[in-house]
Amino acid sequence: MRIIDCITYFDEPMLFELRLNILDNYVDEFIVCEAKYTHAGIKKKLNFDISKYQKFSKKIKYIVVEGEPDSLIDPLKSNKAENVVFRINAQKRIHHQREFMLNQLRNYDANDWIIYSDSDEIPNLVNFDLKECKNKIVLFNQSLFYYKFNLTLDKYNWFGSKACKLKHLSTITNLRNTKTKKYNWWRLDTFFKKEKYINLKIVENGGWHFTEIKSPEKIYLKHKNDEHHDEFDLTGISIGDIQDMIKNRYIPYNHKADKKDFSKRWNKNIKVKLLKINDDRLPSYLVENREKYSLWFDNEN
Repeated sequence: MRIIDCITYFDEPMLFELRLNILDNYVDEFIVCEAKYTHAGIKKKLNFDISKYQKFSKKIKYIVVEGEPDSLIDPLKSNKAENVVFRINAQKRIHHQREFMLNQLRNYDANDWIIYSDSDEIPNLVNFDLKECKNKIVLFNQSLFYYKFNLTLDKYNWFGSKACKLKHLSTITNLRNTKTKKYNWWRLDTFFKKEKYINLKIVENGGWHFTEIKSPEKIYLKHKNDEHHDEFDLTGISIGDIQDMIKNRYIPYNHKADKKDFSKRWNKNIKVKLLKINDDRLPSYLVENREKYSLWFDNEN
């Protein structure tokens, strides 16, 4: 039985370096999947460089998605609104990149554990032995950080990394979309809904979602190319706005707002404050190498 850590990759070399060092003692292989197109459909160069990780190179399987999915909608031939088409196509590209990993996973054993995360989500396996787990699905309840390793959106649960044995994996997308609620045995809908489970384990203190640990310019570039690029364009947020957000420790996003109400969920006048935390809530490897990553800690009072 092995543990296989799977991520989709855009351009996060520092976070991947952290991932390798934090998970090395617990993970047998790392699968990294990069696409030649952004979620916005813009052709990009390949950014992953395995030569930066010589110590771990034998454990890394790097795979590349060459083309776009066949099912993209042509906005000129659709009766849907342009932003709706953009969003649907972005979701299709994400699905295409995730499911491409199934080709590599065919090489593994049915009882191997598969962890899927976005590249900035790192599960905490220090106090949880996945190989001893008897549950069908495992969800990691992670702390959410923005801009710096020690700035968190406090008291917010982020269920990013999710895991199951290969024999229980239908698609990566279904695993990603697994609901956090544990259903009772008599709920017959769990037999038909791929995102609902009875035999579910939630790992508390389950890791770290280090989002937007980048320069203002790269945060801007990320939003211009990700799944929600159409919404980001509507906010009018500039690189200067992002610089202010980092300096004053806030995000322009309300995670608790109705997702259908764009204006109350995401705009540059929303200022949800971030909390500066102590190092004891961070991975030990990061704390032990704090000096190396000092640029990405908030050291202001």
